[in-house]
Amino acid sequence: MIPVTAIASSISGLAWHWRGGNMEIKGEGGLDNLVDQLLLSRGVARDDLERQRRPTLRAFLPDPSIFRDMDTAAARLSDAVEAGQAIAVYGDYDVDGATSAALLIRMLRDLGIAARAYIPDRLLEGYGPSGEALVRLKNEGAQLIITVDCGAMAYEALAAAAAAGAEVIVVDHHKCGAELPRAAALVNPNRLDEDDEAAAFGHLAAVGVAFLLGVATLRTLRGRGFFERRAAPDLMALLDLVALGTVADVAQIRGLNRAFVAQGLRIMAQRQNVGLAALIDASRLNRAPTCSDLGFALGPRINAAGRVGDAGLGVRLLTTLDADEARTIAAQLCRLNDERRAIEQIVQEEAEAQMAAQHNRAVLVLAARGWHPGVIGIVAGRIKEKSGKPAVVIALEGDEAGNGKGSGRSIAGVDLGAAVIAAREAGLLKAGGGHAMACGLTIAPEMLGPFAEWLDERLAREVSLGRTGQSLLLDLSLTPRGLTPDLIETLEQAGPFGMGWPGPRVAVGPVRLVKCDLVGTDHVRMIASGSDGRSFKAIAFRAAQSELGQTLLHGTRGRQLWLAGRARIDDWGSRPAAELHVDDAAFAD
Repeated sequence: MIPVTAIASSISGLAWHWRGGNMEIKGEGGLDNLVDQLLLSRGVARDDLERQRRPTLRAFLPDPSIFRDMDTAAARLSDAVEAGQAIAVYGDYDVDGATSAALLIRMLRDLGIAARAYIPDRLLEGYGPSGEALVRLKNEGAQLIITVDCGAMAYEALAAAAAAGAEVIVVDHHKCGAELPRAAALVNPNRLDEDDEAAAFGHLAAVGVAFLLGVATLRTLRGRGFFERRAAPDLMALLDLVALGTVADVAQIRGLNRAFVAQGLRIMAQRQNVGLAALIDASRLNRAPTCSDLGFALGPRINAAGRVGDAGLGVRLLTTLDADEARTIAAQLCRLNDERRAIEQIVQEEAEAQMAAQHNRAVLVLAARGWHPGVIGIVAGRIKEKSGKPAVVIALEGDEAGNGKGSGRSIAGVDLGAAVIAAREAGLLKAGGGHAMACGLTIAPEMLGPFAEWLDERLAREVSLGRTGQSLLLDLSLTPRGLTPDLIETLEQAGPFGMGWPGPRVAVGPVRLVKCDLVGTDHVRMIASGSDGRSFKAIAFRAAQSELGQTLLHGTRGRQLWLAGRARIDDWGSRPAAELHVDDAAFAD
């Protein structure tokens, strides 16, 4: 058995610890009770195992009425449906915003309302509702406006809308201030005045909150007799949208979100949404999408529209009923995603060049003119992963006034969104908000230095605690013979996995590297062989320039290793085989 507790520092400098239990599989058996062990190690109580093995909405869905303003919002939306009023849905330009808007538009279409979608231009309008856009929607005939994935901090915009006589319902999940903006209703589990029961759902993405509004609205209409002469919309058929938005927004995959994603993947496999089906085909997925595909294949393509193209393409794709239009939009999104990657690479290289000068900072604040605002969030995430610190990346001269537009990504235990809200309240930012793991902001160039100093001082202790004793958590150890497709299928039964519900990490060994080389730009490809006579493929993505990658390539001659990572199915050959996506390695001798 791997002496995990004896590995105080791996090749990447991490200590290896068991996540829970101490599971060892030597051969192809031993799978009994493995799923329960994985659930227990992720914090599931023993008396809750049955519910967690197969997460369903019936088991996890709360009464929507527990959320403040939910009944008010459902009643007003029901009034609009019954009266046949014109409704506009104002969504954010990312995947969560697109899926939230698409969900409400598709539900309203089934209720006989052709709702209008409005997605702001990232570069020209920025994040969140603008008063000008809301007033324009009202003047163009919208009798009710619903903002999704934005609006929680839009004080001026919503005040302008109210002054013009526009009725606005806000559906959001971002952190709120103590004072709420003016709206007909504001539904957000992260309101500071929420009761504990509702606040427990603060991990929902906006699309999850929109789904709950849909449940509440249909219940209200049913109570009014609206469905006595017509069929009610099938909200369950829209769970593919909920799954996509939840995963792409990196919401925690636990509780209700886990049920959303598990059920949504099943719906997605049925290919009922012609737009999603076209995007799956354009992404060259020749199987039903997995949770990982939502985050790394489908989500980025929809995001690309808001980053470097027409922000409305995502909603159009997800709401169209025309298969030809869907294929055209999906192809366009793939082209935009390729363009986004090229722009992102340039910005990332320049941002990394600034990192050395900030090695003593707890939070990296990187800024430059000429950076494309559409990719700064992705770059912030890359910098955070590479440095192990929260990172804020700012594109200077990001708007007509010359202000910088910034996006940040945080590490576990460091609430970056709350810090940015506090910085705005302290006068350091023009605008700012977010949640624990991500933020967005607008900053005057002259405040860049003071903001970086303030952020560093405020979060230094949290970052230090978050980084102290960083370790790699393992779920079980295997000999190479134990790494099989059957094992991987068993592990996946404890899913879906994502933020807050980590996928199982296995340690395989001892092994020797039979072959190790570069593939692509910076991936390290390996063939590992064990003393039990079994060999397997492994790959360490984006690792070539790291200590891990260089050691694997040049420093393992004649030595045995333990390889740690995620076990995956390689289905390129004539029959499925197991491979390992390597996160770390440690010498076994």
